[in-house]
Amino acid sequence: MTKTSVFNVQVQFGDCDPAGIVFFPNFLRWMDAASLHFFRQQGVPAWSQITDPPGFVGTPLLEIHTRFVQSATYPEDLQIHTHIDSWAPKVIVQLHRVMRGETLICEGRETRAFCARDETGRMRAIPIPAWIRELCE
Repeated sequence: MTKTSVFNVQVQFGDCDPAGIVFFPNFLRWMDAASLHFFRQQGVPAWSQITDPPGFVGTPLLEIHTRFVQSATYPEDLQIHTHIDSWAPKVIVQLHRVMRGETLICEGRETRAFCARDETGRMRAIPIPAWIRELCE
């Protein structure tokens, strides 16, 4: 069974454009927060606290595809359901489903690499640590 986390968002007045509709970049910001929330809910420490592997920096975003289905507005409560859709040696694909109750608002599919800094300070993709994968599967 796939582990899923739910990240709650209360739409604020400032999240909306002049028409009262959530401005689309806010969905991307919330999905980014939901990505980190997913790992924390599975027991993964904050990226800055991870020492194995050395130089670990986190999971930078490589690619995102978003499909908008419904609009959202102030002061609605939204729930972002997040799970890992697929695993590759150095990369994951996370699926985010932004819901208002039972109504799908949008879906986002993010490709993220696990990265660490090498001895020169350059950031590079690394194999996904087995202990992180075990916590998240």
